[in-house]
Amino acid sequence: MSSYHLAVDIGASSGRHMIGWLEDGMIHLKEIYRFENRLIHKNDHLCWDIDHLYEELLQGLKECKKQGYEPETMGIDTWAVDYVLLDKNGNRLGDAVSYRDDRTNSIRDELEKNGILSFEEHYGITGIQYQKFNTCYQLLALKKENPELLEQADFMLLIPDYLNYLLTGMKAQEYTNATTTGLVNAELKTWDEELINRLELPSHIFLNISPAGTILGELSEEVQKETGMNINVILPATHDTGSAYLAVPAADENAVFLSSGTWSLLGVENRNAITSKESCQKNFTNEGGYDYRYRYLKNIMGLWMIQSIRRELTEPDGTLPSFPSLIAAAKEFREFPSVINPDDDRFLAPASMIEEVKYACADTRQAVPEQIGEVMQVVYNSLAQDYVRAIEELQTLTGRTYTALHIVGGGSQDMYLNQMTANATGLPVYAGPVEGTALGNLVAQLITTGEIETLNDARRMIKHSFEIKEVYPQ
Repeated sequence: MSSYHLAVDIGASSGRHMIGWLEDGMIHLKEIYRFENRLIHKNDHLCWDIDHLYEELLQGLKECKKQGYEPETMGIDTWAVDYVLLDKNGNRLGDAVSYRDDRTNSIRDELEKNGILSFEEHYGITGIQYQKFNTCYQLLALKKENPELLEQADFMLLIPDYLNYLLTGMKAQEYTNATTTGLVNAELKTWDEELINRLELPSHIFLNISPAGTILGELSEEVQKETGMNINVILPATHDTGSAYLAVPAADENAVFLSSGTWSLLGVENRNAITSKESCQKNFTNEGGYDYRYRYLKNIMGLWMIQSIRRELTEPDGTLPSFPSLIAAAKEFREFPSVINPDDDRFLAPASMIEEVKYACADTRQAVPEQIGEVMQVVYNSLAQDYVRAIEELQTLTGRTYTALHIVGGGSQDMYLNQMTANATGLPVYAGPVEGTALGNLVAQLITTGEIETLNDARRMIKHSFEIKEVYPQ
């Protein structure tokens, strides 16, 4: 058996510490610790409780030690775009505001109205789709509201970069997550200084970009003392979608990838960015991937809608309905016809997701769902149709025909959605592995340490090591 390695995977709703190792030619993965991630209202904004996240990160390390695991390496991945600022002494400035906050609503319009930068030109430089919460817009919103914070800042670190800094005392900005800022030149794969200057952002806060697989260094003495361990911290693909794509055991190049979780990220891997006018109009993104691949994909709202509905149905004693019970409720109304647009900004952070779905159906003069099962069915109808649209657009933009859909992540367990997707797309669906993001994180570590030679070797090993369920159109 080889050494142990730790993948810390933090999503928008929860985080987990997963121990991984190689044994008998197979990859093994074991969950050690799981914790909640949450948004808090602070200073009139929706923020991440970043101090809570760090405490849970340390608690998970202690639990590894308690259970007898002392990993040789570890890596952290999280969602993208959100950041913190540090002053010259490494102290945090301001809050870790969430991408679901509404402070960025008007930023793109202001850039275009004032003749500073059209989105078409912006896209041509970075290849990154428009999302109102891209880091560049967040920084401009901060500059508008609290310019003194940017003036005091010496560093900008995205969330996984900041957690790595707290662990090691070393600052680095990793490539896959950096590209989601909308400030990295798609061709050169470095910060675009001309763009940064044009937006009048302080260029000195952006460090040289480190590729996934970089060895950052050991835990600080303080963290070693608190956890009782010393671990080498490696930068995986720190954007969770970048890690998830690593774990897709695709049989050939004609497969579409879908990382299914809070967000549904549907696309393919390319070696060259596609920054055409047509790609811009369809709002496909060229996010940085492992080994400088491009993840050419479409962001779809994903299971956030279902997660939000579930939270609204919390019982007075705190009990949440199970996902299987919600799926069962939807199946009772499988003929309910209404379809909404999951990518509409109205679903980013509504006061009530259930009511927002009803309003959206009413606004489009469709049958309005009344029962929870009907609401769930509307969401399922809408996600399946969104996947169809994205695949059709993908084929047009790349000039390729795709013959299968591979789904990884927690959403791959939803066999009702998988079957609806197979039926709607007419493609076979291969579902799994479930812990795709943690696996991709682990794979980057194993390649860096030399225990696995190539990414293709890792994908073959994943296919051999984990259950992949096959779903065919009916």
